Amino acid sequence: MPQSEPSRGAEPGAGPGAGPGGEVDVASSPPRRARPWWALALVAAVVTIATGWLPRADTVALAERTGPILLFVAALTVVAELCAGAGLFAAAAALAARLARGRRWALWALVIVLATVSTAVLSLDTTAVLLTPVVIALARRTGTSPLPFALAVVALANTASLVLPVSNLTNLLADHALMVAGASYLALMWAPALAAILVTVVVLGLRDRRAIGGRYVTAPAPGAPDETLLRITAAVVAVMAVAFVVGVEPALAALAAAVVLLVATLARRRPLPVPVGDLVPWRTLVVVAALFVVIAAAHQIGDALQVAAGTGHGPLDLLRLAAVAALASNAVNNLPAFLALDPATTGDPLRIAALLIGSGVAPLLTPWGSLATVLWWQRCRQALLDVPVWTIVRQGLVLAPLALLASVGALLLAG
Repeated sequence: MPQSEPSRGAEPGAGPGAGPGGEVDVASSPPRRARPWWALALVAAVVTIATGWLPRADTVALAERTGPILLFVAALTVVAELCAGAGLFAAAAALAARLARGRRWALWALVIVLATVSTAVLSLDTTAVLLTPVVIALARRTGTSPLPFALAVVALANTASLVLPVSNLTNLLADHALMVAGASYLALMWAPALAAILVTVVVLGLRDRRAIGGRYVTAPAPGAPDETLLRITAAVVAVMAVAFVVGVEPALAALAAAVVLLVATLARRRPLPVPVGDLVPWRTLVVVAALFVVIAAAHQIGDALQVAAGTGHGPLDLLRLAAVAALASNAVNNLPAFLALDPATTGDPLRIAALLIGSGVAPLLTPWGSLATVLWWQRCRQALLDVPVWTIVRQGLVLAPLALLASVGALLLAG
């Protein structure tokens, strides 16, 4: 999977040496040489299409299904960058620090709530892009290690992604099939969603109980560079959230928000937070699009996964499908894994739900398991917070199986 995008402007208050927790010492760390994974992925996709391995009709169908997803991610990243430039992240961090009143456990609880609500209403990718810098800046300003807080964000960005159709891009892919089958997404998924969130909170709370103890003294918060632009940005993000909840096409809502914020930033004569060419994480999008193409063309892989997923609607059948989806998601990425396993659901609501559980709450073992984790890891690096791969794997080894089992069990009990 790709390395992170070129380093972008760090969140105010999130500079090097701000506290413990694995921050990078930029004075002594040599710059990393980027690997052109995006170029290799692009070549693979072009060859796959040009040779007819993926037929033209299938290519068009894949583009129609996944194009809005990639547009959504691109637009949402632009929104995140412009929010950072307007100082929204710093303002949110200052408010959170005041509300916690010097208590680290309250600060941690506030991060849990923010991550859960953000994922449920604005999608897991929004949480990865928008909330991660908030949490890192918040922890550093309060003299707290940012690593446990950042890890809580990425965990909930995945495990809280079953609440609404907009919470996860795979949910959006499945929502139409559920409607065709006469099933209500909320009625089907509320119990698995709640179970996954509760398990995550309990596991993280027990693991990090020492790190979130004690008190802190809030450091003075930097002022916003432009109060008017800050208010406009906050209003646009709020309207975007409402648009997601009421069912506006996510890609259109995010694109509209990006355009409005870009116009507002230029009208206020504020500099863009990053160069124009870095506003959109195009390297990451190229790799993800290439994954879609290659997986769609690899019929033998898809057929093998569908055989492994089995059939049936019993408890073990649903657990089997969810487990295969989890393994495939962590191996390649949850979006292409979902597409490869979609035929195995045969349009049955319970099997669709099991697939959503496996591809939604369990891609926690690898940095590329979900696009949200890719984006989260990128944001951590931009904020100069080094998160080793093993740290992500270690958390996933504990959390993914428990969240998957709890969610499948809740699906069966509620059904």
